[in-house]
Amino acid sequence: MKYTFFLLSSLFATVTTTAQIDHAEFLEGPFSSPREITETCLLCHEGIDQDIMKTRHWNWLGDEFTSADGRTTRLGKKNLINNFCIAVPSNWPRCTSCHIGYGWEDESFDFADPLNIDCLICHDGTGTYRKTPTGAGMPDPEVDLVKVAQSVGRTGINNCSICHFNGGGGTGVKHGDMDASMLNPSPELDVHMGGLGFTCSDCHAGENHMILGASHGSMAAGTNHIACTDCHTEAPHRRKLINDHSASVACETCHIPTFAREEPTKTWWDWSTAGQNKRVETDEWGLPLYDKMKGEFRWDKNIIPEYSWYNGKASYYLPGDKIPSGAPLDLNKPLGDINDATARITPFKVMKGRQVYDLKNNYLIVAKLFGRGGYWTTYDWDSASRLGMEAVNLAYSGRFAFVETRMSWPINHMVAPAKDALRCTDCHSRRGESRINWESLGYKGDPMSHGGRF
Repeated sequence: MKYTFFLLSSLFATVTTTAQIDHAEFLEGPFSSPREITETCLLCHEGIDQDIMKTRHWNWLGDEFTSADGRTTRLGKKNLINNFCIAVPSNWPRCTSCHIGYGWEDESFDFADPLNIDCLICHDGTGTYRKTPTGAGMPDPEVDLVKVAQSVGRTGINNCSICHFNGGGGTGVKHGDMDASMLNPSPELDVHMGGLGFTCSDCHAGENHMILGASHGSMAAGTNHIACTDCHTEAPHRRKLINDHSASVACETCHIPTFAREEPTKTWWDWSTAGQNKRVETDEWGLPLYDKMKGEFRWDKNIIPEYSWYNGKASYYLPGDKIPSGAPLDLNKPLGDINDATARITPFKVMKGRQVYDLKNNYLIVAKLFGRGGYWTTYDWDSASRLGMEAVNLAYSGRFAFVETRMSWPINHMVAPAKDALRCTDCHSRRGESRINWESLGYKGDPMSHGGRF
């Protein structure tokens, strides 16, 4: 094991310290717009634009697939509903501040125009590049575009962190295992990034700008996964009994005992309480428990994950789907069960909340939150619902209420050192104490006591 890590760390150290080309002579400026920078980049990097325009980062959609009900579709951030800021349609300029493009203001955005590609967001080497939070992906006017353009080089953690560590409006809001603490983590927080000096692209970089890793679109299609065993062997432990667990248990289950270990993550968001003029209180970490624009929040830290069978796919609630009876509504549900040989017991952050739905049509509402007529301007759910549903071409009855929802986010980062991995007794105990609810996974009880799939 130590020898394997030495080889990997040596390899990645070589990759990440390769000399970079000084772009100062190629990008002299001045530039009247960021699109001029992209045009200049493509003079040397011919064809890169065509690669990028096929990617998930550009389209915000995963691969095409056929769902269980026979629908052929592509899913992703572009067209899914979440229980944070709900959905992209009608809220484009705010949401697309994290898009790798310029000017996605509405449904007319031209995904085929290569000059709309933002090369700087992923390749800035100054650490100063930033986008206007409500500017549809356009850079902050204060940014020195010439300085940033001349600094471009290999993607680093900081580039990825701008969007991926701050999704949902701030550090740790969405992802329980990606936040500002991962910019320069200790080995105890993450053995790969803190102990071995990995960057995000060491694991996630694919070919032709196709970033590897299962986002929600990829989970729906069951594609584009990366796994611990891509680098480690299928039997990395000295004890056969532990290696045998890999048939049923994901590596992350034992090696990420808790998430949000240094910074809290949001765990509850109640839109039904928004719009009130109430005094804002903070929790033990100084984080707000209420926001008039967004409602009530809960945060937590050092969280034990929830565990589900997972075969790499998930079913998703789609706009217009009827809400089944019983609460809460699962916006996405990891697929797999005890009888699925491809499934593993896998850790998730489960985000919970309450969001608006159409009381008569019995489906979730895509509400317009940002911009003219949006909820954050009017504090009127009726008009915000009408405008948002127009953007997704769904009927709105004029009657709304709120429903509790859940959303599962895989936990893959914050891999702890081996000494901090779970021990047998964390899941199997003669006293019946276990962090895993065995019955919910289809067992009669602890499989070490009753026999089972291990």
